[in-house]
Amino acid sequence: MKMLFVGDDWVGSNARSLADGFRQAGHEVVVIDTTPVTLPARLSPPWVYTKVAKQRAPWNVAALHRDIDSAAAAFAPDVLFAFKAVHLDQQRLLDTPARLHVHYSPDDVSNPYNTSPAYLAHESRWDLIVTTKQHNVEELRARGARAVKFVRSAYDPALHHLTARRRARRFLVGFIGAVRPDREDLLVALARKHHGDMLLRGPGWRRVRALWQTGAQVGGAVYGEHFSAAVAAVTANLVLLNSDNRDTHTCRTFEVPAAGGLFVGERTAEHAELLQDEDECLLFSDHDELHEILARCAAHPEQAAKVAEAGYRRITGGGHRYADRAREITTALG
Repeated sequence: MKMLFVGDDWVGSNARSLADGFRQAGHEVVVIDTTPVTLPARLSPPWVYTKVAKQRAPWNVAALHRDIDSAAAAFAPDVLFAFKAVHLDQQRLLDTPARLHVHYSPDDVSNPYNTSPAYLAHESRWDLIVTTKQHNVEELRARGARAVKFVRSAYDPALHHLTARRRARRFLVGFIGAVRPDREDLLVALARKHHGDMLLRGPGWRRVRALWQTGAQVGGAVYGEHFSAAVAAVTANLVLLNSDNRDTHTCRTFEVPAAGGLFVGERTAEHAELLQDEDECLLFSDHDELHEILARCAAHPEQAAKVAEAGYRRITGGGHRYADRAREITTALG
């Protein structure tokens, strides 16, 4: 199958990993990088326009569509695959010559942050919508979607894998992810309790003043193999969900165990389906249970390592690569 893949193409992006997954699954893939539209360079004219107008710079969008049209004419794809392309011109995407047009959303499409008025107006015209949220399936059908396919998130073995530690000491607890209101209080409390035994990496955390005097090691985002190196430095790797997306699993659900980290996450039905609590992961329902888990990890690091190893075997042996998800999607296309 010839696929024109429209999505962000920076190292560590889920879109790049999925595009590579389609290639590994045997398809011919051409990628059009949407990063100039979705993440324009800071202080550039498109970035300033986006901040002021609260929408993507139209000249930037038009330039990207010229690239898509040119690639489609030269490549003649069977499938136009758009990865969270809600800020592009929906009509032009759907008019791109291809037998099938597929839209993929890694986030909750009932959360207004993850859609746009133009996308919603054209949603029913896509041949297939792929969602990583089970609760979106019936919601999309009720909104008039022609066909919906649920696939879970995944990990990329090129990026998420066992790696040597880059420091002698280990952190007891760590979290890799963006600052969010629904997780900030918990992580600040953990930093105040565990001080230098806590690692926190992700966009926005350096600006949280409450963390400045805790002694926790706080840094910016880590992507690709740098993510796996950060996981290797931590005994208990937290997997926290996004309440705005009503998450019951996330990319970290797969990435942390695939990198050899001990999965310490929120107790959800999907987490319980994927990993056996106490044997392959450690799940918590409230903060008291989380504190008890961390105390156990501190007292019995060898047992924590055994659970991490079992989780690694379950995820890496369970068909959870992006190539596996690509096969699920192409099977749904028929």
